Amino acid sequence: MTESKRQKPRLVADKRYPSKGRKPSAPKRPSGKKSTARKTTTRKTTRKTKRKRSGGNGGGFFRRLFRWIWRLIWGLTWRVGAIVVALIALAVGIVYTTLPDVDALLDGRARGSVTLLDRDGKVFAWRGDQFGGVITADTVSPHLKNAVIATEDKRFYRHFGVSPRGVASAVRINLSEGRGPLSGHGGSTITQQTAKLLCLGEPFDPSEWESEAAYEADCRQGSLWRKAKEAVYAMAMEVKYSKDEVLTIYLNRAFLGAGARGFEAASQRYFGKSAAEVSPAEAAMLAGLLVAPTRYAPTNNLQRSQDRARLVIGLMEDQGYLTAAQASEARTRPAELSEAAAARAGGYFADWVMASGPEFFTRNTTEDVVIRTTLDQRIQTSAEEALKFIFQEKVREGSEAQAAIVVMSADGAVRGMVGGRKTRVSGAFNRATQALRQTGSSFKPFVYATALELGYSPLDTVIDEPYCVNIPGSGQWCPKNYTNKFYGQVTLADALMNSLNIPAVKVAEISGLDNVRTVASGFGIASDLAQGPALALGASESTLIEMTGAYAGILNGGSAVEPYGLTELKLLGDDTPVMVTTTGIGERVINDAAAKQLTWMMERVVSEGTGGRAKLPGWQVAGKTGTTQAARDAWFIGFTADYVTGVWMGYDDNTPLSGVTGGGLPAEIWKETMLRVTEGITPTPLPMMAPEPPVQVAQPQPRRRGGGFAEDINNLLRNIFGGN
Repeated sequence: MTESKRQKPRLVADKRYPSKGRKPSAPKRPSGKKSTARKTTTRKTTRKTKRKRSGGNGGGFFRRLFRWIWRLIWGLTWRVGAIVVALIALAVGIVYTTLPDVDALLDGRARGSVTLLDRDGKVFAWRGDQFGGVITADTVSPHLKNAVIATEDKRFYRHFGVSPRGVASAVRINLSEGRGPLSGHGGSTITQQTAKLLCLGEPFDPSEWESEAAYEADCRQGSLWRKAKEAVYAMAMEVKYSKDEVLTIYLNRAFLGAGARGFEAASQRYFGKSAAEVSPAEAAMLAGLLVAPTRYAPTNNLQRSQDRARLVIGLMEDQGYLTAAQASEARTRPAELSEAAAARAGGYFADWVMASGPEFFTRNTTEDVVIRTTLDQRIQTSAEEALKFIFQEKVREGSEAQAAIVVMSADGAVRGMVGGRKTRVSGAFNRATQALRQTGSSFKPFVYATALELGYSPLDTVIDEPYCVNIPGSGQWCPKNYTNKFYGQVTLADALMNSLNIPAVKVAEISGLDNVRTVASGFGIASDLAQGPALALGASESTLIEMTGAYAGILNGGSAVEPYGLTELKLLGDDTPVMVTTTGIGERVINDAAAKQLTWMMERVVSEGTGGRAKLPGWQVAGKTGTTQAARDAWFIGFTADYVTGVWMGYDDNTPLSGVTGGGLPAEIWKETMLRVTEGITPTPLPMMAPEPPVQVAQPQPRRRGGGFAEDINNLLRNIFGGN
């Protein structure tokens, strides 16, 4: 045979994989029974394999049905998914076109702020929505930036505005704690929170909302639809702005308690420093406010705020923002409030200034306003400490009695104010300015001021004896002295010194009740004054600040006084003041000689009479006690040459005081206050003048039952001028 006809040997690959369309040759089988058995076995195996592959007619049908359903679901899913993605992309694109520049989003307050300065120009209180100025992610303290990210969104720089992992984790936590999937933890990123702070781009419109609070509540709602819109808005922000720009908006817009909007305002509010300068401990406290600003505000509860800050410090350490040594230092030395922040928003005085100033620059200002006031923080502290001392040392434990204090200069400049026993409050009922109470004998100086203005002398006499007056419509009224005794003929000075009632009523009638009302209202007592003779005994109601201002008129020589606390009002950034107040002194009410003689009479009240507990070592003090019927109100108002201080004590519900008169605890509160106020000050003599002995003795006569007012006037004129 030739070489071409010779059969070629098969390759190994040919043996393993037969050629296409060519059946492999069957191996030769030896003859015999073994061959038959093998053939039978092969046929059975072939049939079994075919059945296994085909799975029978039923199995193949269900397999094909399953494949068809799966292809249908997959086809619908990716098509629907593609549509959803396209719609989201479209929505993101639409929102993107509405987003303004970053600078337009940093201060979104609907109203302005008021910063209050004391007489030395130091900040002591804030009101309104405080905005400390723009900060950025680059200029803020790195510790603060890290604290915010560690607390609110540790994946901030890695997500696209929404964190599916964070949402899933929040849902899991909410369900495990027995809440709804969207109740409680929201899993919101910083970008989503910023979108919420921006109210998804919807500005506050006063014409559409009942209040700003209602608007903000709507912005914070957590419905599923709202969450979806929030996610779209957040993704649009991620496209429009850089991560640091988003963080900058957040740092400037977040509410952090006590009226502070943004971390710069909060840092200034709580620590008296810029947000660029805060320490790790301070940064942790500020970041800790984000979860619940009002609850964790350090001005509300410093310990609770410090405890929250420790948790934030732990997060910062776990995420590598603080070393173990830095974290330990921050825990060991927690953040403390500045002196101004510790005063808790200036309390009663700040509230009074805000209420008495022009509304469009105080309560409802849309501008940022700076107000300089008359407050002396040393005097304010003196009053607060004095009140606390007396109630701790001399008032029974559990007593619900209240007290108020006002300290002012002779021109009406209020230097300190305490409106109740809880001194570290804001927005509380102010008993110094809002409580109308009967004045009692503290009103008597205005009766004698009227008499002195009419020409009477402090050494003129009046008879203290049983005395009755017929009051139309009320019948006979017979006043009595506090001691239930009568002292016969007494000088006007002695009558005031011992707070005798009958002489005061007689002098008021002789001087003319209308004249007394004119003098009292001229000195600033603006409340309705009683019409009958009980006016002389303080039956009218007044506020403590009115009464203290009226006494300031006596100290300054007889001119009216309008108590004031605002000295200068400026818009933030302007050098020219909008308002300036330099004095509260008004028109003259009584002449200078009468005022100085009245001061002499009132000095004897303290040095020799009912106000003895108010004596101040080394100082001349003039004042007057006051106790109303059934001891429902107790007063002591007095002055040195420098300051007038008024004290009121009583119960809010008019419950009678137990064993308290104006010469008791109120006088002691006055003394404790003035001991602190005058510390380190050289004593100055009072502007008073002792009277000269009278040439003629004026003798006001008691009204007899059968006599008339005209006869009393005739007798008075005879006594003054002589003759028949």
